Amino acid sequence: MAVPARRTSKAKKNKRRTHYKITAPSVHFDETTGDYSRSHRVSLKGYYKGRKIAKAAAE
Repeated sequence: MAVPARRTSKAKKNKRRTHYKITAPSVHFDETTGDYSRSHRVSLKGYYKGRKIAKAAAE
């Protein structure tokens, strides 16, 4: 049975995963406010799915 001579460090183990990559955030156009916003998040004007649910960030 093969046994490694030394323990593999955490840094070496973490470098094995090469399938991680940066993805662009999903952005959609909100017709209510006329702005672009990220999906599934409240816009800066306080709208979510076309309805006002919060105070605006500037207020």
